[in-house]
Amino acid sequence: MQNAETTLSVYEDRGKRGLHLERVYRQLFNKELWLQAYSRLAQNAGAMTKGATQETVDGMSERKIEDLIQLLRQEKYEWTPVRRILIPKTNGKMRPLGIPTWSDKLLQEVMRSILEAYFEPQFSLNSHGFRPNRGCHSALKDIEIAWTGTKWFIEGDIKGCFDNIDHTTLMSTLRDKIHDERFLKLVENLLKAGYLERWEYHRTLSGTPQGGIISPLLANIYMDRLDGFVEKTLVPEYTKGEIRKRTREYQRCSCRIRRLRKSGTDPERVKALLKERKTIPSNDQMDPDYRRLRYIRYADDFLLGFQGPRDEAEVIKRRIGDFLRDNLKLEMSAEKTKITHAATEKACFLGYEVGVQSRKNIELRLPLQKLEGKIAKYAKDGKPVHRPEMIDASDFDIINTYGSEYRGIVQYYAYARNRSWLSRLSWYMVTSMLKTLAAKHKSTVAVMARKFRSIRLDNNKWMRCFMATVERPGREPLYARFGGISLQRQPLSIIEDTPIDLDRKGYRRSELLARLLARTCEICGSTEKIEVHHVRKLADLKVKGQKDAPAWKQSMASRKRKTLVLCNKCHTTIHAGNNPTRNRTTTNVF
Repeated sequence: MQNAETTLSVYEDRGKRGLHLERVYRQLFNKELWLQAYSRLAQNAGAMTKGATQETVDGMSERKIEDLIQLLRQEKYEWTPVRRILIPKTNGKMRPLGIPTWSDKLLQEVMRSILEAYFEPQFSLNSHGFRPNRGCHSALKDIEIAWTGTKWFIEGDIKGCFDNIDHTTLMSTLRDKIHDERFLKLVENLLKAGYLERWEYHRTLSGTPQGGIISPLLANIYMDRLDGFVEKTLVPEYTKGEIRKRTREYQRCSCRIRRLRKSGTDPERVKALLKERKTIPSNDQMDPDYRRLRYIRYADDFLLGFQGPRDEAEVIKRRIGDFLRDNLKLEMSAEKTKITHAATEKACFLGYEVGVQSRKNIELRLPLQKLEGKIAKYAKDGKPVHRPEMIDASDFDIINTYGSEYRGIVQYYAYARNRSWLSRLSWYMVTSMLKTLAAKHKSTVAVMARKFRSIRLDNNKWMRCFMATVERPGREPLYARFGGISLQRQPLSIIEDTPIDLDRKGYRRSELLARLLARTCEICGSTEKIEVHHVRKLADLKVKGQKDAPAWKQSMASRKRKTLVLCNKCHTTIHAGNNPTRNRTTTNVF
């Protein structure tokens, strides 16, 4: 298997435009890229979600890939309008989410892998959103380490960024790098495919497909122009001087100390002056010959740190707004874009409060408002409440659900100096969990606490937690745990927001692909019309407690597989609600 990077045909124009791509469209005929895309997408729960048609990942086969490649060869592939639904945001508003059909998802993933291999190395180091091995925590870590001495924060937020991306500007940006009109036409048709809302068709005149596989990458390509403007124009213009000048008071005090030390006549006076100098500002904060401007972006949110006067910070904010309006046809949100004094106020970025300590070091904190919002999910009228929707779940699932939710929050705020505040959230969640268990068993919170209380070792320290265990004969038991996590700040922890892309370390076929490419039905042993049966989750098999469950269901459940490679006949039999007949003459079953 060749990586997308090695299969791309690249040539270099020695003129002003630099490096370009040609003959990109033919890379879409590479079957290995499609298999690789299928292997990645099949793991997502959304692969079983229907778009505007009934098509899902279920029934995936090599034949389907070959048919899609043939349509692309003939330039007959047509994008299907996405099915749009509205999901609630934390501020009470609704966010549109588009659900493409399975074929569109698959093609978008192939296109994404090709474009990412070319564009990813060229993106700014200050861009952290939707990129391999980068995320919220890599952006926050850069701010904490490199932004010492910041005086003003310029918080930037673009109004409806993904919905308002201008198609003409985006296509122009792509044409600067890609010289393959067939591929560009495919992208353009994707942007104009439209969407169905309540089964009514709407045209898309701007924006990238919400929920689309390739949309985050297209947004980064679009916003890379903003990164270039800030880094190549604003940062050099507002970065000058090696160090700040010393204040006159500090210099005078230092001169007295040097003279007294040289004469050696009054050591007590030297000690007094050294103590006095500690109270005097050493650097001139208004030094006209010293400026620093720093920049970070995550998707459509960006933050700038500036060392200089406020009026220049206002100019920087205005110039960014003008660039967005004139070059990217975007508008900054007036209510969310503001200038914050770093020493007396806190900027909000990626769910953290960003401020400056007395020693000019950056301080990351958990906002009180965020904490109260998370507590509200487990409380009513200020008191913890049980979750009625979970009463029918098993003890293991209840504790596992609460535990995973708590671990996610605690891990996200690993860099917060006030991470200990999460102990309050922990109490609400524990009480809510115990009340849910008590309602399930018609018992009391105290009884449930005694039943599930346990301890675990975390960073060489024994921590209290709650645990449920599922014994499995002949195998290791399963554990569900809530708590047992230290709330001390972990500034050195490395948190991966985005899974590492295995393709960058050499392509490795998954077990699913190996089974598909064996081209043998795992029930009857047939080698004709092989396709893959998918289920959304293992619980859908419904084999727990059923001794007479079909062998194919029991096999999938015991191996924790959500897939089964079948011939078309066996697959049709399963969907008809019947049990396919196992061929006992073959050894290649289950």
